[in-house]
Amino acid sequence: MIVGLVTTAIEVPALFLVGAGAAVLATLSMDLVMPRITEGATPPRVASGVLTNRPPREASRRLAAVVHYVAGGLTGPVYVWLTLAVMALVGGGELASVAVGVGLYPLMVGFFVVIVLPRATGLSGRKRRRIALAWALEALVYVIVLVPVVIAGGRLL
Repeated sequence: MIVGLVTTAIEVPALFLVGAGAAVLATLSMDLVMPRITEGATPPRVASGVLTNRPPREASRRLAAVVHYVAGGLTGPVYVWLTLAVMALVGGGELASVAVGVGLYPLMVGFFVVIVLPRATGLSGRKRRRIALAWALEALVYVIVLVPVVIAGGRLL
């Protein structure tokens, strides 16, 4: 479906389901990377801390996990929506899908680094930079997994 135009009414909802499934795989892929990099597990704790007004080290691990998986799971359908919007405006197909993935990456990193991370308390500038780098690497893994899985799933529709 991503390769061409939507031809049946069921393809769009099915593509959103593909996006959600791809998002789960992409989030689980991030989980494989997180323990291997410095501050890799910290971004979800930062988000949890911002939501509860606590420093990341005091933030709820359970809430951090929920935030991580909910945000990861919802980003896949957002990617599908953006891809469909771009395809409706300029056409495309797989090239549009890849272009949206390339655009999604700075949106993910920017949202965390510009909006979430500055609101975290109790972090030095050096630690913030390490957390931002960890998030940038994790988000890259996410997009690298998400885009081809959605494209492959879209071909099956």
